[in-house]
Amino acid sequence: MEWWKSATIYQVYPRSFADSDGDGIGDLRGIIDRVDYFVTLGIDAVWLSPVYASPQDDNGYDISDYRVIEPTFGTLDDFDELVAVFHAAGIRIVMDLVVNHTSDEHAWFRESRSSVDNPKRDWYVWRPARAGTTAGEPGAEPNNWPSHFFGPSWDLDEATGEYYLHLFSRKQPDLNWENPEVREEVYSMMRWWLDRGVDGFRMDVVNFLSKPEGYPDGVLAPGALFGDGFAHYASGPRIHEYLQEMHREVFASREGAFVTVGEMPAATIEQARLYTDPTRRELDMIFQFEHVELDHPDGKFDYIPLDLVALKASLARWQVGLADVGWNSLYWNNHDQPRAVSRFGDAVGHRVQSAKALATVLHLMRGTPYVYQGEELGMTNAGFTAIEQYRDIETLNYWRGAEQTPELLAAFATASRDNARTPMHWTPGENAGFTTGEPWIGVPSNHVEINAETELADPGSVLHHYRRLIALRHSEAVIVDGDFELLHADDPRLFAYRRTLGDTVLLVVSNWSGDELPLPAELRHPGVEPLIANESTAGDETLGAWEARAYLLG
Repeated sequence: MEWWKSATIYQVYPRSFADSDGDGIGDLRGIIDRVDYFVTLGIDAVWLSPVYASPQDDNGYDISDYRVIEPTFGTLDDFDELVAVFHAAGIRIVMDLVVNHTSDEHAWFRESRSSVDNPKRDWYVWRPARAGTTAGEPGAEPNNWPSHFFGPSWDLDEATGEYYLHLFSRKQPDLNWENPEVREEVYSMMRWWLDRGVDGFRMDVVNFLSKPEGYPDGVLAPGALFGDGFAHYASGPRIHEYLQEMHREVFASREGAFVTVGEMPAATIEQARLYTDPTRRELDMIFQFEHVELDHPDGKFDYIPLDLVALKASLARWQVGLADVGWNSLYWNNHDQPRAVSRFGDAVGHRVQSAKALATVLHLMRGTPYVYQGEELGMTNAGFTAIEQYRDIETLNYWRGAEQTPELLAAFATASRDNARTPMHWTPGENAGFTTGEPWIGVPSNHVEINAETELADPGSVLHHYRRLIALRHSEAVIVDGDFELLHADDPRLFAYRRTLGDTVLLVVSNWSGDELPLPAELRHPGVEPLIANESTAGDETLGAWEARAYLLG
Protein backbone atom coordinates (compact mmCIF):
# COMPACT_ATOMS: atom_id res chain seq x y z
CA MET A 1 0.00 0.00 0.00
CA GLU A 2 1.20 3.51 -0.82
CA TRP A 3 2.52 5.22 2.32
CA TRP A 4 0.30 8.27 1.93
CA LYS A 5 -2.92 6.27 2.27
CA SER A 6 -2.37 5.71 5.99
CA ALA A 7 -0.56 9.00 6.49
CA THR A 8 -1.45 12.35 7.98
CA ILE A 9 0.27 15.33 6.35
CA TYR A 10 0.95 18.57 8.22
CA GLN A 11 1.12 21.86 6.34
CA VAL A 12 3.74 24.36 7.49
CA TYR A 13 3.41 27.99 6.42
CA PRO A 14 7.07 28.84 7.08
CA ARG A 15 6.62 32.58 7.42
CA SER A 16 4.38 32.06 10.46
CA PHE A 17 5.60 28.80 12.00
CA ALA A 18 8.70 29.49 14.10
CA ASP A 19 11.29 32.28 13.98
CA SER A 20 14.79 31.24 15.07
CA ASP A 21 16.67 34.51 14.58
CA GLY A 22 14.35 37.17 15.99
CA ASP A 23 13.57 39.01 12.74
CA GLY A 24 9.83 38.41 13.18
CA ILE A 25 9.55 35.98 10.24
CA GLY A 26 9.54 32.21 10.49
CA ASP A 27 12.39 30.27 8.91
CA LEU A 28 13.79 26.83 8.16
CA ARG A 29 15.87 26.75 11.32
CA GLY A 30 12.71 27.35 13.33
CA ILE A 31 11.11 24.33 11.66
CA ILE A 32 14.17 22.16 12.32
CA ASP A 33 14.08 23.16 15.98
CA ARG A 34 10.48 21.88 16.23
CA VAL A 35 11.01 18.40 14.79
CA ASP A 36 10.16 16.79 18.13
CA TYR A 37 6.74 18.45 18.02
CA PHE A 38 5.92 16.64 14.78
CA VAL A 39 7.16 13.37 16.25
CA THR A 40 4.90 13.87 19.26
CA LEU A 41 1.90 14.46 17.01
CA GLY A 42 2.70 11.35 14.98
CA ILE A 43 2.82 13.24 11.67
CA ASP A 44 3.99 11.24 8.62
CA ALA A 45 4.91 14.08 6.27
CA VAL A 46 5.31 17.85 6.31
CA TRP A 47 4.21 19.95 3.37
CA LEU A 48 6.19 23.18 3.19
CA SER A 49 4.51 26.19 1.61
CA PRO A 50 6.99 27.86 -0.77
CA VAL A 51 10.50 28.52 0.55
CA TYR A 52 12.02 29.49 -2.80
CA ALA A 53 13.55 32.90 -3.53
CA SER A 54 10.72 35.40 -3.88
CA PRO A 55 9.96 39.14 -3.67
CA GLN A 56 7.05 38.05 -1.41
CA ASP A 57 4.32 39.88 -3.32
CA ASP A 58 2.09 36.89 -2.59
CA ASN A 59 4.03 35.52 0.39
CA GLY A 60 6.23 33.21 -1.64
CA TYR A 61 3.82 32.08 -4.33
CA ASP A 62 5.68 34.51 -6.63
CA ILE A 63 8.98 32.73 -7.25
CA SER A 64 12.07 34.48 -8.62
CA ASP A 65 14.39 31.45 -8.54
CA TYR A 66 13.28 27.83 -8.14
CA ARG A 67 16.73 26.60 -7.11
CA VAL A 68 17.46 29.11 -4.37
CA ILE A 69 16.02 29.32 -0.86
CA GLU A 70 14.49 32.67 0.07
CA PRO A 71 17.20 34.29 2.26
CA THR A 72 14.58 35.30 4.83
CA PHE A 73 14.00 31.58 5.42
CA GLY A 74 17.61 30.42 5.29
CA THR A 75 19.93 28.68 2.85
CA LEU A 76 20.11 25.49 0.80
CA ASP A 77 22.33 24.08 3.53
CA ASP A 78 19.54 24.75 6.02
CA PHE A 79 17.08 23.03 3.71
CA ASP A 80 19.32 19.99 3.28
CA GLU A 81 19.68 19.78 7.05
CA LEU A 82 15.91 20.03 7.47
CA VAL A 83 15.37 17.11 5.09
CA ALA A 84 18.01 15.02 6.86
CA VAL A 85 16.67 15.77 10.35
CA PHE A 86 13.07 15.04 9.43
CA HIS A 87 13.97 11.88 7.51
CA ALA A 88 15.92 10.68 10.54
CA ALA A 89 12.73 11.19 12.56
CA GLY A 90 10.70 9.17 10.03
CA ILE A 91 8.94 12.21 8.54
CA ARG A 92 8.81 12.93 4.82
CA ILE A 93 9.06 16.38 3.22
CA VAL A 94 6.67 17.58 0.51
CA MET A 95 7.51 20.77 -1.41
CA ASP A 96 5.03 23.30 -2.75
CA LEU A 97 5.39 23.47 -6.54
CA VAL A 98 4.20 26.75 -8.10
CA VAL A 99 4.60 26.53 -11.87
CA ASN A 100 1.47 28.11 -13.31
CA HIS A 101 3.32 31.40 -12.86
CA THR A 102 6.58 32.90 -11.64
CA SER A 103 7.51 36.28 -10.18
CA ASP A 104 7.95 39.10 -12.65
CA GLU A 105 11.42 39.36 -11.09
CA HIS A 106 12.41 35.88 -12.28
CA ALA A 107 15.29 35.93 -14.76
CA TRP A 108 13.10 34.14 -17.29
CA PHE A 109 10.53 36.93 -17.27
CA ARG A 110 13.14 39.67 -17.29
CA GLU A 111 14.44 38.16 -20.53
CA SER A 112 10.95 37.53 -21.88
CA ARG A 113 9.86 41.14 -21.50
CA SER A 114 13.12 42.60 -22.79
CA SER A 115 12.04 42.38 -26.45
CA VAL A 116 9.58 40.61 -28.71
CA ASP A 117 12.52 38.76 -30.31
CA ASN A 118 14.06 37.41 -27.11
CA PRO A 119 14.37 33.58 -27.11
CA LYS A 120 12.37 33.47 -23.87
CA ARG A 121 9.56 35.68 -25.15
CA ASP A 122 7.41 32.61 -25.70
CA TRP A 123 8.08 31.28 -22.18
CA TYR A 124 5.19 33.49 -21.03
CA VAL A 125 1.82 34.39 -22.49
CA TRP A 126 2.04 37.61 -24.51
CA ARG A 127 -0.71 39.03 -26.69
CA PRO A 128 -1.32 42.28 -28.59
CA ALA A 129 -4.21 44.58 -27.75
CA ARG A 130 -7.69 43.48 -28.77
CA ALA A 131 -8.36 44.09 -32.46
CA GLY A 132 -9.66 47.59 -33.13
CA THR A 133 -8.27 49.03 -29.88
CA THR A 134 -5.13 50.85 -28.83
CA ALA A 135 -2.90 49.26 -26.20
CA GLY A 136 -3.38 50.89 -22.84
CA GLU A 137 -6.92 52.14 -23.33
CA PRO A 138 -9.78 50.63 -21.27
CA GLY A 139 -11.02 47.40 -22.84
CA ALA A 140 -7.90 46.86 -24.93
CA GLU A 141 -6.90 43.77 -22.95
CA PRO A 142 -6.67 40.64 -25.16
CA ASN A 143 -9.71 39.11 -23.46
CA ASN A 144 -12.09 39.80 -20.57
CA TRP A 145 -10.72 37.36 -17.99
CA PRO A 146 -10.39 38.70 -14.44
CA SER A 147 -7.46 38.22 -12.11
CA HIS A 148 -8.09 36.18 -8.95
CA PHE A 149 -6.65 39.16 -7.08
CA PHE A 150 -9.16 41.53 -8.75
CA GLY A 151 -8.94 43.67 -11.86
CA PRO A 152 -8.04 42.39 -15.35
CA SER A 153 -5.74 39.40 -15.80
CA TRP A 154 -3.62 41.22 -18.39
CA ASP A 155 -0.99 43.92 -17.82
CA LEU A 156 0.53 46.09 -20.53
CA ASP A 157 4.29 46.12 -20.97
CA GLU A 158 4.92 49.66 -22.21
CA ALA A 159 8.31 48.83 -23.72
CA THR A 160 7.06 46.16 -26.13
CA GLY A 161 3.45 47.28 -26.47
CA GLU A 162 2.01 43.85 -25.63
CA TYR A 163 0.08 42.43 -22.69
CA TYR A 164 1.14 39.52 -20.51
CA LEU A 165 -1.29 37.17 -18.75
CA HIS A 166 -1.40 36.99 -14.95
CA LEU A 167 -4.27 35.01 -13.47
CA PHE A 168 -3.14 36.23 -10.05
CA SER A 169 -1.07 39.32 -9.14
CA ARG A 170 0.37 41.49 -11.91
CA LYS A 171 3.73 40.43 -10.41
CA GLN A 172 2.88 36.77 -11.13
CA PRO A 173 3.02 36.32 -14.92
CA ASP A 174 1.71 33.01 -16.24
CA LEU A 175 4.16 30.59 -17.82
CA ASN A 176 3.36 29.36 -21.31
CA TRP A 177 3.03 25.61 -20.94
CA GLU A 178 2.50 25.23 -24.68
CA ASN A 179 6.26 25.79 -24.98
CA PRO A 180 8.12 22.46 -24.53
CA GLU A 181 11.23 24.32 -23.29
CA VAL A 182 9.21 25.62 -20.34
CA ARG A 183 7.95 22.17 -19.48
CA GLU A 184 11.41 20.59 -19.65
CA GLU A 185 12.88 23.32 -17.44
CA VAL A 186 10.14 22.67 -14.86
CA TYR A 187 10.73 18.91 -14.96
CA SER A 188 14.49 19.44 -14.60
CA MET A 189 13.87 21.62 -11.54
CA MET A 190 11.57 18.98 -10.02
CA ARG A 191 14.21 16.29 -10.52
CA TRP A 192 16.76 18.58 -8.87
CA TRP A 193 14.64 18.85 -5.71
CA LEU A 194 13.98 15.11 -5.66
CA ASP A 195 17.74 14.59 -5.84
CA ARG A 196 17.97 16.65 -2.64
CA GLY A 197 15.67 14.22 -0.88
CA VAL A 198 12.22 15.74 -1.31
CA ASP A 199 9.44 13.13 -1.11
CA GLY A 200 6.87 14.75 -3.38
CA PHE A 201 5.08 17.90 -4.42
CA ARG A 202 1.87 19.75 -3.67
CA MET A 203 1.16 21.51 -6.97
CA ASP A 204 -0.38 24.97 -6.78
CA VAL A 205 -3.42 25.57 -9.08
CA VAL A 206 -2.01 22.86 -11.32
CA ASN A 207 -5.23 22.51 -13.32
CA PHE A 208 -4.68 26.07 -14.63
CA LEU A 209 -1.59 25.14 -16.66
CA SER A 210 -3.34 24.55 -19.98
CA LYS A 211 -5.03 27.53 -21.63
CA PRO A 212 -7.22 27.29 -24.73
CA GLU A 213 -6.03 28.32 -28.17
CA GLY A 214 -7.03 31.84 -29.02
CA TYR A 215 -7.72 32.86 -25.41
CA PRO A 216 -11.45 33.49 -26.00
CA ASP A 217 -13.54 35.87 -23.94
CA GLY A 218 -15.45 34.42 -21.01
CA VAL A 219 -19.23 34.66 -20.79
CA LEU A 220 -20.16 38.04 -19.32
CA ALA A 221 -22.89 37.93 -16.68
CA PRO A 222 -25.34 40.86 -16.54
CA GLY A 223 -23.68 43.78 -14.77
CA ALA A 224 -20.30 42.06 -14.52
CA LEU A 225 -17.06 43.84 -15.36
CA PHE A 226 -15.28 40.67 -16.43
CA GLY A 227 -16.15 37.39 -18.12
CA ASP A 228 -15.88 33.84 -16.80
CA GLY A 229 -12.33 32.91 -17.67
CA PHE A 230 -12.47 29.97 -15.29
CA ALA A 231 -14.49 27.97 -17.79
CA HIS A 232 -11.63 28.22 -20.27
CA TYR A 233 -8.51 27.56 -18.19
CA ALA A 234 -9.64 25.34 -15.28
CA SER A 235 -8.77 21.84 -16.48
CA GLY A 236 -7.88 23.15 -19.91
CA PRO A 237 -7.49 21.17 -23.15
CA ARG A 238 -3.98 19.72 -22.64
CA ILE A 239 -3.85 19.36 -18.85
CA HIS A 240 -3.94 15.56 -18.80
CA GLU A 241 -1.23 15.43 -21.44
CA TYR A 242 0.99 17.72 -19.37
CA LEU A 243 0.50 15.78 -16.14
CA GLN A 244 1.19 12.45 -17.83
CA GLU A 245 4.32 13.91 -19.40
CA MET A 246 5.38 15.25 -15.99
CA HIS A 247 4.99 11.79 -14.48
CA ARG A 248 7.07 10.19 -17.27
CA GLU A 249 9.83 12.79 -17.15
CA VAL A 250 10.10 13.17 -13.37
CA PHE A 251 8.84 10.09 -11.53
CA ALA A 252 8.46 7.04 -13.81
CA SER A 253 12.09 5.88 -13.81
CA ARG A 254 12.99 7.10 -10.32
CA GLU A 255 13.30 4.77 -7.37
CA GLY A 256 11.41 5.83 -4.29
CA ALA A 257 7.92 6.34 -2.88
CA PHE A 258 6.70 9.81 -3.74
CA VAL A 259 3.42 11.67 -3.49
CA THR A 260 1.90 14.17 -5.92
CA VAL A 261 -1.03 16.34 -4.87
CA GLY A 262 -2.74 18.77 -7.21
CA GLU A 263 -4.59 21.86 -6.01
CA MET A 264 -7.52 22.06 -8.43
CA PRO A 265 -10.14 24.78 -8.04
CA ALA A 266 -13.49 23.88 -9.64
CA ALA A 267 -12.48 20.25 -10.27
CA THR A 268 -15.41 17.86 -10.46
CA ILE A 269 -15.59 14.28 -9.23
CA GLU A 270 -15.50 13.05 -12.82
CA GLN A 271 -12.33 15.04 -13.48
CA ALA A 272 -10.79 13.93 -10.19
CA ARG A 273 -11.30 10.29 -11.14
CA LEU A 274 -9.21 10.90 -14.25
CA TYR A 275 -6.51 12.90 -12.46
CA THR A 276 -6.07 10.32 -9.68
CA ASP A 277 -6.64 7.04 -11.51
CA PRO A 278 -3.30 5.26 -10.92
CA THR A 279 -3.42 3.59 -14.33
CA ARG A 280 -3.31 7.02 -16.00
CA ARG A 281 -0.14 8.08 -14.12
CA GLU A 282 -1.04 11.70 -13.46
CA LEU A 283 -1.46 12.53 -9.74
CA ASP A 284 -2.02 10.63 -6.50
CA MET A 285 -4.74 12.96 -5.14
CA ILE A 286 -6.16 16.43 -5.58
CA PHE A 287 -7.37 19.26 -3.40
CA GLN A 288 -10.92 20.01 -4.48
CA PHE A 289 -12.84 23.08 -3.30
CA GLU A 290 -16.50 22.11 -3.37
CA HIS A 291 -17.01 21.77 0.38
CA VAL A 292 -15.17 25.02 1.23
CA GLU A 293 -17.19 27.06 -1.25
CA LEU A 294 -20.66 26.18 0.03
CA ASP A 295 -20.79 29.06 2.51
CA HIS A 296 -19.96 31.88 0.07
CA PRO A 297 -21.75 31.10 -3.21
CA ASP A 298 -21.96 34.79 -4.20
CA GLY A 299 -18.38 35.83 -3.55
CA LYS A 300 -15.29 35.39 -1.43
CA PHE A 301 -16.34 37.89 1.25
CA ASP A 302 -20.10 37.23 1.23
CA TYR A 303 -20.54 34.41 3.72
CA ILE A 304 -23.80 32.69 4.62
CA PRO A 305 -24.43 30.38 7.61
CA LEU A 306 -23.24 26.82 7.26
CA ASP A 307 -25.76 24.39 5.80
CA LEU A 308 -24.74 21.08 7.37
CA VAL A 309 -27.00 19.07 5.07
CA ALA A 310 -25.24 20.54 2.03
CA LEU A 311 -21.81 20.03 3.59
CA LYS A 312 -22.55 16.37 4.36
CA ALA A 313 -23.86 15.80 0.86
CA SER A 314 -20.76 17.33 -0.70
CA LEU A 315 -18.28 15.33 1.37
CA ALA A 316 -20.28 12.13 0.86
CA ARG A 317 -20.34 12.63 -2.93
CA TRP A 318 -16.56 12.78 -2.97
CA GLN A 319 -16.23 9.78 -0.65
CA VAL A 320 -18.43 7.66 -2.90
CA GLY A 321 -17.20 9.18 -6.17
CA LEU A 322 -13.56 8.22 -5.52
CA ALA A 323 -14.30 4.93 -3.77
CA ASP A 324 -13.24 2.65 -6.61
CA VAL A 325 -10.82 4.93 -8.48
CA GLY A 326 -8.49 7.58 -7.08
CA TRP A 327 -8.06 9.06 -3.63
CA ASN A 328 -9.37 11.96 -1.54
CA SER A 329 -7.48 14.75 0.21
CA LEU A 330 -9.23 15.57 3.48
CA TYR A 331 -8.97 19.11 4.81
CA TRP A 332 -10.89 21.85 6.61
CA ASN A 333 -8.39 24.67 6.28
CA ASN A 334 -5.05 25.73 4.86
CA HIS A 335 -3.11 28.95 4.23
CA ASP A 336 -5.90 30.21 1.94
CA GLN A 337 -8.88 29.35 4.14
CA PRO A 338 -10.09 30.85 7.45
CA ARG A 339 -9.67 28.82 10.63
CA ALA A 340 -11.89 25.74 10.72
CA VAL A 341 -13.16 26.12 14.29
CA SER A 342 -14.24 29.71 13.58
CA ARG A 343 -15.84 28.78 10.28
CA PHE A 344 -17.46 25.41 10.81
CA GLY A 345 -17.44 25.04 14.59
CA ASP A 346 -18.22 27.28 17.57
CA ALA A 347 -15.09 29.21 18.49
CA VAL A 348 -16.87 31.22 21.17
CA GLY A 349 -19.06 28.85 23.15
CA HIS A 350 -17.62 25.39 22.44
CA ARG A 351 -14.18 25.86 20.92
CA VAL A 352 -12.51 22.73 22.31
CA GLN A 353 -15.48 20.45 21.77
CA SER A 354 -16.21 21.68 18.25
CA ALA A 355 -12.54 21.56 17.20
CA LYS A 356 -12.42 17.92 18.31
CA ALA A 357 -15.71 17.14 16.56
CA LEU A 358 -14.47 18.62 13.29
CA ALA A 359 -11.28 16.60 13.54
CA THR A 360 -13.11 13.37 14.35
CA VAL A 361 -15.49 13.67 11.42
CA LEU A 362 -12.76 14.49 8.92
CA HIS A 363 -9.96 12.15 10.01
CA LEU A 364 -12.10 9.02 10.08
CA MET A 365 -13.14 9.41 6.42
CA ARG A 366 -11.41 7.69 3.51
CA GLY A 367 -8.51 9.74 2.20
CA THR A 368 -5.38 11.48 3.41
CA PRO A 369 -6.00 14.06 6.16
CA TYR A 370 -4.12 17.35 6.13
CA VAL A 371 -3.54 19.34 9.31
CA TYR A 372 -2.81 23.03 8.87
CA GLN A 373 -0.46 24.49 11.47
CA GLY A 374 -2.37 25.46 14.62
CA GLU A 375 -5.48 23.53 13.62
CA GLU A 376 -4.40 20.84 16.08
CA LEU A 377 -4.55 23.48 18.83
CA GLY A 378 -7.99 24.75 17.87
CA MET A 379 -6.54 28.11 16.79
CA THR A 380 -9.23 30.62 15.81
CA ASN A 381 -9.55 33.45 13.30
CA ALA A 382 -7.33 36.44 14.01
CA GLY A 383 -9.96 38.88 15.26
CA PHE A 384 -8.53 41.81 13.29
CA THR A 385 -10.64 44.98 13.33
CA ALA A 386 -8.62 47.45 11.20
CA ILE A 387 -7.36 47.25 7.64
CA GLU A 388 -3.84 48.17 8.86
CA GLN A 389 -3.63 44.76 10.54
CA TYR A 390 -3.90 42.87 7.26
CA ARG A 391 -0.99 41.81 5.02
CA ASP A 392 -2.69 39.59 2.42
CA ILE A 393 -2.55 40.91 -1.16
CA GLU A 394 -6.00 39.50 -1.98
CA THR A 395 -7.60 41.25 1.00
CA LEU A 396 -5.81 44.57 0.43
CA ASN A 397 -6.56 44.64 -3.30
CA TYR A 398 -10.22 44.00 -2.60
CA TRP A 399 -10.30 46.80 -0.02
CA ARG A 400 -8.76 49.31 -2.46
CA GLY A 401 -11.36 48.55 -5.13
CA ALA A 402 -14.46 48.31 -2.95
CA GLU A 403 -16.61 50.56 -0.82
CA GLN A 404 -14.62 50.68 2.41
CA THR A 405 -17.26 49.97 5.04
CA PRO A 406 -17.37 48.43 8.53
CA GLU A 407 -19.34 45.58 6.99
CA LEU A 408 -16.46 44.79 4.65
CA LEU A 409 -14.01 44.79 7.55
CA ALA A 410 -16.33 42.34 9.33
CA ALA A 411 -16.28 40.17 6.20
CA PHE A 412 -12.47 40.20 6.23
CA ALA A 413 -12.53 39.11 9.87
CA THR A 414 -14.54 36.10 8.74
CA ALA A 415 -12.93 35.20 5.44
CA SER A 416 -9.52 36.82 4.85
CA ARG A 417 -6.61 34.49 4.20
CA ASP A 418 -4.70 36.29 6.96
CA ASN A 419 -6.91 34.47 9.48
CA ALA A 420 -4.79 31.40 8.78
CA ARG A 421 -1.48 33.21 8.56
CA THR A 422 -1.04 34.65 12.04
CA PRO A 423 1.91 33.17 13.95
CA MET A 424 1.78 29.68 15.41
CA HIS A 425 0.95 29.67 19.13
CA TRP A 426 3.82 27.93 20.92
CA THR A 427 3.57 29.37 24.43
CA PRO A 428 1.35 31.68 26.48
CA GLY A 429 4.21 34.19 26.59
CA GLU A 430 5.07 37.22 24.51
CA ASN A 431 4.31 36.84 20.79
CA ALA A 432 3.10 33.30 21.54
CA GLY A 433 6.72 32.11 21.59
CA PHE A 434 6.87 32.58 17.81
CA THR A 435 9.60 35.24 17.82
CA THR A 436 11.71 37.37 20.13
CA GLY A 437 11.32 40.24 17.67
CA GLU A 438 8.40 42.10 16.12
CA PRO A 439 6.17 39.59 14.30
CA TRP A 440 5.46 40.31 10.63
CA ILE A 441 1.72 40.08 11.35
CA GLY A 442 -0.19 40.43 14.61
CA VAL A 443 -0.50 37.62 17.16
CA PRO A 444 -4.07 36.95 18.40
CA SER A 445 -4.44 37.69 22.10
CA ASN A 446 -6.04 34.30 22.80
CA HIS A 447 -2.63 32.63 22.49
CA VAL A 448 -2.55 32.91 26.29
CA GLU A 449 -5.17 30.13 26.42
CA ILE A 450 -4.54 28.43 23.06
CA ASN A 451 -0.94 27.27 22.67
CA ALA A 452 1.14 24.13 22.24
CA GLU A 453 2.86 24.31 25.62
CA THR A 454 -0.43 24.36 27.51
CA GLU A 455 -2.06 21.71 25.34
CA LEU A 456 0.84 19.30 25.47
CA ALA A 457 0.46 19.31 29.27
CA ASP A 458 -3.31 18.68 29.10
CA PRO A 459 -4.37 15.11 28.14
CA GLY A 460 -7.85 16.42 27.29
CA SER A 461 -6.65 19.09 24.85
CA VAL A 462 -7.44 19.44 21.17
CA LEU A 463 -3.81 18.57 20.41
CA HIS A 464 -3.98 15.20 22.16
CA HIS A 465 -7.25 14.42 20.39
CA TYR A 466 -5.43 14.94 17.08
CA ARG A 467 -2.63 12.65 18.29
CA ARG A 468 -5.14 9.90 18.95
CA LEU A 469 -6.82 10.31 15.56
CA ILE A 470 -3.47 10.21 13.75
CA ALA A 471 -2.52 7.03 15.63
CA LEU A 472 -5.83 5.37 14.78
CA ARG A 473 -5.22 5.84 11.06
CA HIS A 474 -1.98 3.90 11.51
CA SER A 475 -3.62 1.04 13.40
CA GLU A 476 -7.15 0.58 12.04
CA ALA A 477 -7.44 -0.70 8.49
CA VAL A 478 -11.12 0.22 8.26
CA ILE A 479 -10.17 3.92 8.46
CA VAL A 480 -7.88 3.58 5.47
CA ASP A 481 -9.78 1.12 3.29
CA GLY A 482 -13.36 0.90 4.52
CA ASP A 483 -16.39 1.76 2.39
CA PHE A 484 -18.29 4.94 3.27
CA GLU A 485 -22.02 5.35 3.88
CA LEU A 486 -23.62 8.63 4.97
CA LEU A 487 -26.39 8.21 7.56
CA HIS A 488 -29.32 10.55 8.24
CA ALA A 489 -28.34 12.77 5.33
CA ASP A 490 -31.16 15.26 5.91
CA ASP A 491 -30.61 15.86 9.61
CA PRO A 492 -29.48 19.50 10.06
CA ARG A 493 -27.51 18.81 13.27
CA LEU A 494 -26.36 15.18 13.13
CA PHE A 495 -23.29 14.20 11.08
CA ALA A 496 -23.12 10.41 11.08
CA TYR A 497 -21.55 7.87 8.76
CA ARG A 498 -20.52 4.24 8.64
CA ARG A 499 -17.24 2.76 7.36
CA THR A 500 -17.17 -0.96 6.57
CA LEU A 501 -14.28 -3.32 5.79
CA GLY A 502 -15.25 -6.98 5.79
CA ASP A 503 -16.81 -7.71 9.17
CA THR A 504 -15.43 -4.54 10.75
CA VAL A 505 -17.69 -1.52 11.09
CA LEU A 506 -16.67 1.96 12.21
CA LEU A 507 -19.61 4.17 13.20
CA VAL A 508 -19.05 7.91 13.58
CA VAL A 509 -21.71 10.13 15.17
CA SER A 510 -21.40 13.84 15.92
CA ASN A 511 -23.61 16.70 17.04
CA TRP A 512 -22.96 19.93 15.11
CA SER A 513 -24.83 22.20 17.47
CA GLY A 514 -24.62 23.76 20.92
CA ASP A 515 -27.67 21.86 22.20
CA GLU A 516 -28.13 18.25 23.22
CA LEU A 517 -29.20 15.98 20.40
CA PRO A 518 -31.12 12.68 20.86
CA LEU A 519 -29.48 9.88 18.93
CA PRO A 520 -31.66 7.83 16.60
CA ALA A 521 -32.21 4.38 18.10
CA GLU A 522 -30.14 2.50 15.52
CA LEU A 523 -27.09 4.65 16.30
CA ARG A 524 -27.12 3.96 20.04
CA HIS A 525 -24.64 1.46 21.46
CA PRO A 526 -25.07 1.43 25.23
CA GLY A 527 -22.28 -0.28 27.06
CA VAL A 528 -19.89 -0.12 24.08
CA GLU A 529 -16.76 1.90 24.77
CA PRO A 530 -16.12 4.41 21.98
CA LEU A 531 -12.93 3.99 19.98
CA ILE A 532 -12.48 7.75 20.36
CA ALA A 533 -14.67 10.55 21.65
CA ASN A 534 -14.50 14.10 22.90
CA GLU A 535 -15.72 14.78 26.42
CA SER A 536 -19.23 13.45 26.90
CA THR A 537 -21.85 15.67 28.47
CA ALA A 538 -24.77 13.31 27.92
CA GLY A 539 -25.74 9.65 28.17
CA ASP A 540 -25.59 6.92 25.55
CA GLU A 541 -28.91 7.97 24.03
CA THR A 542 -27.98 11.64 23.58
CA LEU A 543 -25.09 13.60 22.14
CA GLY A 544 -24.05 16.66 24.12
CA ALA A 545 -23.12 19.98 22.54
CA TRP A 546 -20.60 19.32 19.74
CA GLU A 547 -20.04 15.80 21.01
CA ALA A 548 -18.46 13.29 18.63
CA ARG A 549 -17.95 9.56 19.09
CA ALA A 550 -16.64 6.72 16.97
CA TYR A 551 -17.46 3.07 17.68
CA LEU A 552 -15.58 0.06 16.35
CA LEU A 553 -18.18 -2.66 15.86
CA GLY A 554 -18.30 -6.15 14.43
